[in-house]
Parts: sequence; C-alpha cells; structure tokens
Amino acid sequence: MSNGKLKIGIILGSTRQGRVSPQVGEWVKGIADKRGDADYEIVDIADFKLPLLGEADPGEGAKDWSAKLANLDGFVFIVQEYNHSITAALKNALDYARDEWNNKAAGIVSYGSTGGARAAEHLRGILGELQIADVRVHPTLSLFTDFENGTVFKPAELHNTNVNAMLDQVIAWSGALKTLR
Repeated sequence: MSNGKLKIGIILGSTRQGRVSPQVGEWVKGIADKRGDADYEIVDIADFKLPLLGEADPGEGAKDWSAKLANLDGFVFIVQEYNHSITAALKNALDYARDEWNNKAAGIVSYGSTGGARAAEHLRGILGELQIADVRVHPTLSLFTDFENGTVFKPAELHNTNVNAMLDQVIAWSGALKTLR
C-alpha cells in the first residue's frame, strides 16, 4: 500500500566486520524521519550477499537487490573512504544493477580522514554513468572529530543542517526525476 510519498533508500556502503556505516545510516535516517516528507529506509548491501560480479552465481541476492532498487525513488549513499575511493563492496553493488538506478537522485554522506571527500568524488563519476543525478550538498564527517576512537559515531551538531539541506535537494530532484520513469 502506497502513501504517495517518495521512497528513499539510505544505502550503507560497507560490508566489513566492525564497520561504522550502520551508525551513520541510522543517524541520517533519524534526521530524515523527523521531516515526514518521504519514506526513508536503511538498505544494507551486506544483507544481499552479492558475490563479486561475474565470479559466481549471484543467486537470489541479485534479484532481491534489483527489486529493492527498482522500488526506490532516490538514494542517500553512506560512503567511507578506502584508499582514496569507495569500497569494493559498494562498487560491486552499483555494478549489479543498471536500469534500476536510472533517472533517480542521490545524496552522499561521506566519512574518512579527509571527510571521505575523495571517495565521494569517485562515486559521483559512477553515479553519472548510471544516470543518477547527485545533489550538490554533501555532508562530510571526520574520523578525527566525529568518531570516538574511530568506532563510536558522535557527530557535531553542525552536520544536521547539511544533512537536511542535502535531503531537501534529494527530495526535490527525486520528485522531478520520477516524472521521467
């Protein structure tokens, strides 16, 4: 049953043990849910158990992944910087779908030693190829000031303003692009 609201997936971009992306994703979802302007949900790529593309039979995971993406109107990517780029797991998940990404909008929340800026820039190029319109506002989180001992997420209050501004843009663009699908 649809309530007519846009559906925005908050995609966790890491699958490793001990990752902090679930903490960041839940924080973004908490801010988003207070807005009431869309239905937001956490989409954890780890739940889909996608093997390396082309290396093994993808099984039901790939079908479920495609179905989940097709059901969403836009995205917020939680992106951590690994070696100046995105994680292999996120790149693999992006490659597992094609048309399901097209004509949708995305925001990026990144973190790392430089706020994850280099990973976000790499992701922007990939999103363009997948026909995902990425929005301008990009909250960046520092491993040094927004995480305690690199493991406990404690964001500075100032980030709430940027997350809301990013969500404003994701909602506006997702609504506009929905008319193309």
